[in-house]
Amino acid sequence: MKQLSIIIPVFHEEKNIVKVLARIEKSVKTPHETLVIYDNEDDPTVKKVQNTVKLIKNSVGNGRGVMNAIKTGFKKAKGEAIVVTMADLCDDVSQIDTMYRSIVNGCDIVCASRYMRGGKKIGGPLLKTFLSRLAGLTLYRFFGVPTHDATNAFKIYRRKIFNRIKIESTGGFEYSLEIVVKAHRLGYKIKEIPTVWKDREAGKSNFKLWKWLPNYVQSYLCIFKKP
Repeated sequence: MKQLSIIIPVFHEEKNIVKVLARIEKSVKTPHETLVIYDNEDDPTVKKVQNTVKLIKNSVGNGRGVMNAIKTGFKKAKGEAIVVTMADLCDDVSQIDTMYRSIVNGCDIVCASRYMRGGKKIGGPLLKTFLSRLAGLTLYRFFGVPTHDATNAFKIYRRKIFNRIKIESTGGFEYSLEIVVKAHRLGYKIKEIPTVWKDREAGKSNFKLWKWLPNYVQSYLCIFKKP
């Protein structure tokens, strides 16, 4: 069994995927598998990497969308720990080994944080940045969630936590907020490390702020629910 599974959901990321995979293979020394999850065979991303990486077709729900792709990745992952990273070159994948070592040393979730001391977010829509900062700060200050950046999708998870945590999100990246809030309520050990996030250089963002905002609110409100 590989120690680590790296999940990358893709949708028309043909301009970035080769660079992302190259960065991972150069910087991640932990024995790992890399799972690229796609919706459709005609996605140009598939042709770019079909002979170099493990490709898995989205098989959850209607087989479309980032949330179902990530759920498919969680289902297929074989590693003791699972990290989710994007195909847009925004995440600093050179930190994955450091994040994994924290899992080995007893953490259950390690969050790459753009908003803690030493972290930084470069670019991206201002409203999206404001809302994610607000969510992270209020959860940290008022509810003791031990990360300033609960919404960032770049996190590593001990696989066993999903024996107790059921992902109810149906929209997009709000699942990462849901997981960290539920994990905190259940008493799992959560840690954050500073990261520098840079907005994509190529391609179009698939983030749907207004469509997914109600889902983020619902995930945020998990802080008030019994685990």
